[in-house]
This record gives sequence, C-alpha cells and structure tokens, in this order.
Amino acid sequence: MALFKKKKYIRINPNRKELPTNAPSIPDNMWAKCPNCKQIIYTKDIGDEKVCPHCDYNFRIGAWQRLALIIDEKSLEEWDTDLVTKDPLNFPDYQEKIQTMQEKTGLHEAVLTGKATIHGLSFAVGVMDANFIMGSMGTVVGEKITRLFERAKKLKLPVVLFTASGGARMQEGIFSLMQMAKISAAVKRHSNAGLFYLTIVTDPTTGGVTASFAMEGDVILAEPQSLIGFAGRRVIEQTIKQELPEDFQKAEFLLAHGFVDQIVPRKKLKETIHQLLKIHTQKGWINHG
Repeated sequence: MALFKKKKYIRINPNRKELPTNAPSIPDNMWAKCPNCKQIIYTKDIGDEKVCPHCDYNFRIGAWQRLALIIDEKSLEEWDTDLVTKDPLNFPDYQEKIQTMQEKTGLHEAVLTGKATIHGLSFAVGVMDANFIMGSMGTVVGEKITRLFERAKKLKLPVVLFTASGGARMQEGIFSLMQMAKISAAVKRHSNAGLFYLTIVTDPTTGGVTASFAMEGDVILAEPQSLIGFAGRRVIEQTIKQELPEDFQKAEFLLAHGFVDQIVPRKKLKETIHQLLKIHTQKGWINHG
C-alpha cells in the first residue's frame, strides 16, 4: 500500500484544522502578480512604494499608504470626519456596506481630506481610496471635497488631490451625479482666488470623477499605466463601432493626446509635488484661471 501513498507537498494557506501544527506552509502575501506585465513578484521586491521591479507598474495603494509616502510625518490635520450619508434612496444593505468598509480600511469615507506639509510647505490634501466601495463618489465624498476647496480658499492654501474612483456611487443615484457640478463650482472659486490646484490621477480614475474635478487641475499628473477614462472600453467600442487601440485609456495614451501634463513614477512623486507647490505658491504667482 505504500506504493500509493501521497507525497506531502507544501501547502499554500492551509485551512484544514487536522493538519499538524508543524506542517510546512507559505505565509500570506509573500507573492504578488503584476496586473501589467503579469510577472510573479516576491512582495519584498515591490518595496514601500509598491512598484513592479519588472515594468515599473504602480500597484494600487490605500489613502493612508499614499500619505505616508508623500507628506511630512505627523503633519496631517484631518478634516470633516463627522459627515454621515443619509442613504437618500434607502438602498438595501448600503449602511452595512459602508460600516464594513470603514472597519476594513480605517477610513471615514472613500476620500480622506485635510491639511498637511511636505518639506515644511503647507497645503490642503485630498486622497481618494479605491478600496472603499471602489472610491465611488457619493454625497459625503462630494461634500468633503467641496469643503476641502472651500477651506483651502479661506486659508489661502494650494490643493493637491489624488483621484482613484470607479465614478458615481450607484447606491445614491442622481444625488451622486450632482456632486460633479458641486465640486467643480468649488474648484472654480478656489481658482478665482488665485490659488493652485494640482491633480494626481491614479489607477483607476473613471466615470464622473474623470468628467469633473480630476481633469480640472492647473497641472495634471498621472502615475504610470494608470487607467483613466469616462465610459468603459466595451461601451465605447459598441457605440462608435470601432476597435480601440490596446493602450486606450492608459496614462501614456492620455499624455500623448494632451489630457495629462506629465507621468511621474511614484518614487519621484513627493519631490515633484514639492517642486510644483514651491513654484506655484511663491509670492507674486497668480493663477488667472
């Protein structure tokens, strides 16, 4: 019978309780697959910036991770954490989903806003997080970003906003779509005050967010290989009855067609932001809109 005995292989993420405690195993999250080049990567090789060592693809990261890479340590003064959605459509299980996301991400909503410094230079900052219901834009997200620009105007601060979103939040219907115009009006008032607005478009930025404030910055940066667009690829192809280029809606395609100003690798993003803020907040610089 020993002839048919199974060999003991290393098990990945063993869940069976009957396994002996000394059974060999591979720890969780030891390996990752790059969405761009499809290479399997040892996670320690990705580094704190979460960048693929083979193709320089920038992995998606959360709001707290991003802030840790950009702002001065302990400089964040978070704003508007007391806003709560009223669930205008009484969408089934919506409030429970929000609570689950809050516990999972440590965020109040799909965007984090506040005041921070970068090399001692003060600015207002907003960071959207795709881990929170795909960064979708509901009434609270819209209100927080609107207040971000309004308070920045009052404090005479530039705004740096990282976008990452699947678009309008379906659970809030038309109330979600209304946020596009609401935020855009606040951006315009901030601009009329002669203040600088920098957008960093990250993967993915789509739908109503792309169609409004993501593309309204005085300078628009993007991370490499980021998906940026309004409607989905399949919807567009079916509408125009044409096959789209392979790199359509990628940051590199948008740069070539004038929709973004520069693609900046994540490892160089902090210094690039600092230089832009330094240039555009010098005394005598005025944004004429």
